[in-house]
Amino acid sequence: MTVLVKAGIPRAVEAVVSMVALVVSIPILALSAAAIALTTRGPVIFRQQRVGRGGKTFLLYKLRTMRLESSGPQVTAGDDARVTWVGRLLRRTKVDEFPELWNVLKGDMSLVGPRPEVSRYVDLENPMWRLVLETRPGITDPMTLRLRNEEALLTKVKDDRELFYIRTLQPFKLKGYAEYLQERSWWSDVNVLWRSAVAVIVPSQAPPPTMREICYPKRGRAE
Repeated sequence: MTVLVKAGIPRAVEAVVSMVALVVSIPILALSAAAIALTTRGPVIFRQQRVGRGGKTFLLYKLRTMRLESSGPQVTAGDDARVTWVGRLLRRTKVDEFPELWNVLKGDMSLVGPRPEVSRYVDLENPMWRLVLETRPGITDPMTLRLRNEEALLTKVKDDRELFYIRTLQPFKLKGYAEYLQERSWWSDVNVLWRSAVAVIVPSQAPPPTMREICYPKRGRAE
């Protein structure tokens, strides 16, 4: 059976919204950039290749939250020593993701959609991945909202966190992404944006899943 991915907010509307949001966020971006520059050496903008629609890569922009000389796994837990104190604040408030509005304006991303991954975590032979990559990646979506405290969740993993991410957490995400993409609409995307904004101010409005829910998910139609 063919699985259809439904459209959300029209591209033209996203372009206007992202442009306005970028202009409005300039003071916050400027203050954040100054805090990064004054506390660590190196560029204030972090750039990284991510996989986008159709499996094509693009350059993602974020505020830098880690030390310049940092190396290690490409998953980040809440106790990761690579993250600076300013970076922790930016991550907690999601301000580090504001530059992604430029990616939305360019057309690399959408406001709402699955979070873009680095190439090493994407399997283009996997039917679930092919389904998810039929649409542009986004800044937020219901699964991203639910896992907004993913870094805190990963601190509970005492073994290989990257392996846990690939084998357990990522499949959980893909299932959630696919389920939403089959039901989404313009108005459901608007609702996700609203709930994401509220969750930043009132985190309790987006309770995270338990480790049991992630490790032993119920079987659903997206599988």
